[in-house]
Amino acid sequence: MERCSGALEEAADGARQQERHYQLLSALQGLVKELPSSFQQRLSYTTLSDLALALLDGTVFEIVQGLLEIQHLTEKSLYNQRLRLQNEHRGPWSPAAADRHTLVLRQALRQKHQEAQQACRPHSLPVLQAAQQRELEAAEQRIREEQRAMDQKIVLELDRKVADQQSTLEKAGVAGFYVTTNPQELTLQMNLLELIRKLQQRGRQAGKAALEPAHPSREHRPVPQ
Repeated sequence: MERCSGALEEAADGARQQERHYQLLSALQGLVKELPSSFQQRLSYTTLSDLALALLDGTVFEIVQGLLEIQHLTEKSLYNQRLRLQNEHRGPWSPAAADRHTLVLRQALRQKHQEAQQACRPHSLPVLQAAQQRELEAAEQRIREEQRAMDQKIVLELDRKVADQQSTLEKAGVAGFYVTTNPQELTLQMNLLELIRKLQQRGRQAGKAALEPAHPSREHRPVPQ
């Protein structure tokens, strides 16, 4: 009796998993139709079926949510770093920046130059102005170099985050994900992430794990494209 009961329970669990797979696959096929035709062609029935299998237990949804949160925090941090650098170089004094107690570099240089010119003898003024111009140009060059270095840092950090996401999702068995810098593959992976995000959103809106239709009939089940 116990063996029989266990077999029946196992069969029922298998049926539920299969039904869940059909639901996810059907939902994915519907969402894919919203993508550009060039990407629809690359997302074959097999790819979507494998993706649906990876999503069965909900773990991948949690992984993707965590990765997106980390990405948003990273982007926000890098943006704030870039903004602070811009403010140091260009931004005017603002009450909101209460912790910034010095004038920006350009303002400080202009003030310094004006004071020096006022104290300078007329016959030495051209020499002083030429020196001040060189100093200003050197400061401008340093600003450009610092901003370029910051931009490079941002690009490298974002590239590392993308590679981390690719590796994590590949290890989780999500179809279409592996470490690559190919622009077309990156765009495809972004579309796959968007499909997963929309499925998760749909599940939340439904207020349950199962995606609609909850009990698709045989004739409405997904078919190979």
